[in-house]
Amino acid sequence: MATQHVLHRKTLVVALAGLALTLALGATDAGWSPIATASAQDSHGGSHSSGTHGSQSKGGKGKGGTTAGSDGHGSSGSKSVESKVLHGSGDTAAAEEESSDRRGPKYGGGRESTGKPTGAGTKKGDQLGDLNVILRDANGLPILDEYGHVQPLDANGNLIPLTPEGDIVAGSEDLVVPVEFSRLSVSRSPSKVIDKSYDEAIAALNAATEISTDASGRLVTTIDGVAKTIDSPLENLALYQALLNNGYLPGFVPKDGAAPDTLSFLVDKSVTNSDMLQAASFLAAASDKSGSINDDVVVYTDSILGITGTTPLSGPDGKEYVNFADVTYDRSTAYPGTVTYLKKNEDGSYTKETASIIDAVFGGENYTGTQLDAFTQAADDARAVIEYVHDNPVPAE
Repeated sequence: MATQHVLHRKTLVVALAGLALTLALGATDAGWSPIATASAQDSHGGSHSSGTHGSQSKGGKGKGGTTAGSDGHGSSGSKSVESKVLHGSGDTAAAEEESSDRRGPKYGGGRESTGKPTGAGTKKGDQLGDLNVILRDANGLPILDEYGHVQPLDANGNLIPLTPEGDIVAGSEDLVVPVEFSRLSVSRSPSKVIDKSYDEAIAALNAATEISTDASGRLVTTIDGVAKTIDSPLENLALYQALLNNGYLPGFVPKDGAAPDTLSFLVDKSVTNSDMLQAASFLAAASDKSGSINDDVVVYTDSILGITGTTPLSGPDGKEYVNFADVTYDRSTAYPGTVTYLKKNEDGSYTKETASIIDAVFGGENYTGTQLDAFTQAADDARAVIEYVHDNPVPAE
């Protein structure tokens, strides 16, 4: 039976240039919840980028649609955020020294170590071409036509006609929707590069005297009194690969008392919903925060990285796929707290305002779902929170 991890109520205060923002979190029994932190001006941020077909929720994904962004490095002008995290009665000063869109992939040699993602040295540079939005079932497996061909969809989610040979009917070629990976194109990196990134992330986790999560579920390490978010796209992609393929993080041996019980699933070899939702946060941290994550991006990224999970499913195309059958996600459970932020008035002064995270980031819309749709929504929600924090820093005096 999957172990439930309860996140007790915590308060997180973010301060920048003397102006404070307070975010209070409620308790949850979902087995996973980000330690939600946000900073805001008078804005209802988050992502509202539309998908190409299917349902769309604010701050959420377009099911099967393309992702925004094209340069693979996220938006420019990122700002570091100084924050103070309150854990019970102890204070820990935290500084995010480097945001993820200022830390591009570092190509270098890998080294052998046990438990890392497999396939060191494999080159995947050509695997992002000609990947299009296709018809899938609830678990992400392709639904084939009567002749055994995958079925591409247009921007409205309609089937694009194919010939019996699997070719697109003449005149319909322009209807195909290519999947844009943006910053997730780092999945093309040689496996030795991802292995090296994994080693770096695990080394930081093992050296930490305190491990927590930030707004979106990204891991935060405290070493020598300095807290730092693991925000490197490659490191998060490596963590994503390892957690989905193993159900835990191989090589992660936290110091005594460093990791709270709410993160014990990262070393527990049983696969739980907490593992899946944490993996979704890792994927969000590896993606372009100004885009969107959809079902096709998830499945194709898994395929490129060789991720099949611990209990893979066999698809009708003969390939193996991650089993998302037991994934559940509820947005209000993952983000139950409120955010107190500083609203700028017309005279230049500021007034404290309080709003729920659901209202501030997601426009008041909740989401509850299962299987691949839930996993994808959890990833895109985490991405939306990253974007919100980045775009709405507490204003300086």
